[in-house]
Amino acid sequence: MKLLDLNYKKYKLENGLEIILHKDTSLPLVAVNIWYKVGSAYEVKGKTGLAHLFEHMMFQGSENVPKEKHFKYIQEAGGTLNGSTNFDRTNYYEKLPSNSLELALWLESDRMGYFLNSLTQEKLDNQKSVVANERLERYDNQPYGLAWEIILKNLYPNGHPYSWATIGYLDDIKSYTLDDVRTFFSQNYSPNNATLVIAGEFESEKAKDLIEKYFGSINSSNNRREPSELLFKLDKNILIEHPDNVQLDRLYLTWRTDKIYSNDDPVLDVLADILSGSKNSRLYKRLVFDEEISQDVSAFQFSGKFGGMFMIASTAKPDISLDKIKEVIFDEINKIYNDGVSDNELIKTKNGIKANYIYSMQSIDTIADRLNLYNFYLNDPNKFNYDLMRYNKISKAEVSEVCSKYLSNPFVELRVISNKKQSK
Repeated sequence: MKLLDLNYKKYKLENGLEIILHKDTSLPLVAVNIWYKVGSAYEVKGKTGLAHLFEHMMFQGSENVPKEKHFKYIQEAGGTLNGSTNFDRTNYYEKLPSNSLELALWLESDRMGYFLNSLTQEKLDNQKSVVANERLERYDNQPYGLAWEIILKNLYPNGHPYSWATIGYLDDIKSYTLDDVRTFFSQNYSPNNATLVIAGEFESEKAKDLIEKYFGSINSSNNRREPSELLFKLDKNILIEHPDNVQLDRLYLTWRTDKIYSNDDPVLDVLADILSGSKNSRLYKRLVFDEEISQDVSAFQFSGKFGGMFMIASTAKPDISLDKIKEVIFDEINKIYNDGVSDNELIKTKNGIKANYIYSMQSIDTIADRLNLYNFYLNDPNKFNYDLMRYNKISKAEVSEVCSKYLSNPFVELRVISNKKQSK
């Protein structure tokens, strides 16, 4: 018997908008979750950050919704809302009492179909300023803030969809014009480039009628740009030293890996957890507790539609050489692909992944987002059991094999060092 098997209905409107309905009557709540199949990977050099800009712009009003009233209307109805952008997609979502479903559908449809009618230079300039300030706060003026951008630029080849950060470059952000925004919206914010999920307590036929009422008349667009997937490998290690206004040096090691839902993807997640997922993990014990040379250490596998990467990062304690930290990291990596991992390590990691997954399923908005995620990457919203069972099947031998397959390859090494040392 499947551990997780959700009932759902999936269909399309004539304009291409994909609909996924999942009923759950355990609470009088409904989640509305829409994914536009556009993220920063769909931008072009010189105009980076447009997808993230739209995450802001879509809350600035549309033809029938005044500026920033989207938040006001949902919150006054007792709901919550937000949006997010990554490399592959842009997501807008609401969770609110079931009797306010129509409100959420009206708001989402108005900005999908009638956003451009309310676009002004003043709104664009305002949000360019907001995003530029966000960029300065989170990247340029944040300790270690440029590390992610530097790694992407050096790991991925020029022009790769993942070779720049989602927020975009500051000069690009400042350069956006109304024509840029109109073109990007027309290409990507179209019914046939979106999937709408409704999950929670609702009447199916009434929901279908409301969806047709609010979304059915919106025109589709067929001029979107699909990125090219650039296959690549690093021929040699790349070392970058980046002076920054930090007190402690930090080491980042990053390898190219595989795409999301590839065979190796879940094994790399398990490897990351064994290396640094808890205070009893290999790197945490060695670097932080036993040898006391690091303040912290983390490892994770990022995987997306156009590629993946495995990263290990560790912050040195005062007067500790990053070479020493690097030596310990590679010592533990070598142990895994030479000697393997223990039964206890593998069981603990699998149990942790399973527990976190099932715990997250208590939230109807998480379920709605996962329905969209599985539909986007796997073309099947009901891949909950498949997703979880990928981890259950992993063997100790696979962890060693994947560790050797990827972490013995050339990598990007970024050293963020205190600019105070450099000035001495």
